[in-house]
Amino acid sequence: MLTAVEARRLVEQARSELIELTQALIKTPTPNPPGQEEQAAWILKSKYDAEGLKAELIPESRGRANIVTRLPGTGMAPSLLYDGHLDTVGPGDESAWTDPPYSGIIKDGRLWGRGASDMKAGVAAEAMAAILAYRAGIELAGDLIVASTCGEEMDNLGAHTLRNTGQLKGVGGIIIAEPSANELFIAEKGTLWVEITTFGRTSHGSAPHMGINAVEKMLDLLADLRYFRPSDDKHPLLGEGTASLNILNGGFKTNVVPDRCTAIFDIRTVPGRSHQDIVTALKTKLEQAHTADKDFRAELKVIKDLPSVSTPESDNLVRLAQTVSRELWNREAKVGGISGYTDAAVLTPGTNIPFLIFGPGEMATAHQSNEYVDIEKLTDATVFLLLLAATWGR
Repeated sequence: MLTAVEARRLVEQARSELIELTQALIKTPTPNPPGQEEQAAWILKSKYDAEGLKAELIPESRGRANIVTRLPGTGMAPSLLYDGHLDTVGPGDESAWTDPPYSGIIKDGRLWGRGASDMKAGVAAEAMAAILAYRAGIELAGDLIVASTCGEEMDNLGAHTLRNTGQLKGVGGIIIAEPSANELFIAEKGTLWVEITTFGRTSHGSAPHMGINAVEKMLDLLADLRYFRPSDDKHPLLGEGTASLNILNGGFKTNVVPDRCTAIFDIRTVPGRSHQDIVTALKTKLEQAHTADKDFRAELKVIKDLPSVSTPESDNLVRLAQTVSRELWNREAKVGGISGYTDAAVLTPGTNIPFLIFGPGEMATAHQSNEYVDIEKLTDATVFLLLLAATWGR
């Protein structure tokens, strides 16, 4: 069986190859929207093809695709799925970047560029772990599936495709290489995005009494919602739920009383109160506002709904990951939770498949200008993923 020393040697021999693959992915812009992940998927497919690994390109729409490869195991254990996403957020104000956002430049022992941390380094580490396992002829107890998907930053499009096309059949564990600084995250908050629209009636701005101002109606509602909490529940790894008003749009012309105003809330939840209960509580607020003011009209729409998911610390996947961490770094990997969502929120509910988040990026640099990943963490993550695959099911 592969040892920690042997895994380290294999990755160090391919260090330049790993860095070049990560650079190639960073240099390929995939901001979502619109996504355009297909070009990045082709980079991985070309890499797999060169090794003799069969890889399937799964199209979603024009310019968008997922890439999935599978290393067959002996069948002595369930399959292990390595998951990552190819899309990124946009670069934002490019003048805030020291170097161009898609440069993939190496400086100070780091790779820089949009997606370096979230999560093209993680995608490259997963791909190279599979390639090195195949290249070295390592006998796996269970199939190793590497899926690089599209759409995670918006609607988890690729994860839904994996689930809906039967790709999870026989999978007994999922590793998601989102930024974790090579620590183990086993829980994530739920995500509930809610859009509330208030309605009014237009009139000339010089005669506001002739109209109903939807912005003013929204401000009254927001005053009532200012201290809204999704629940009183607390989680040992995730803490408390939060609600944040992040988008507010109303009005269209200075001299016209607005007839519409929209507010979008980003609500993050922990296990306890259901999302349906939270939505019901918000709808009750709207009904109460209408009772108090007959001119108040509003509607609520849920635009994203992902549950909080977690894996017990006692699960075999978590224990194996901790064992691999000890063998590699002679320390116990920290176990924690994250406030954001990952593909796990799509892949695990109802499937009872344990997951954990492990990747070389750092959450503090994700979605920020001058995003980077430490090259040492990138190589360490690849060693970890290689050794984990080799010891899975043993």
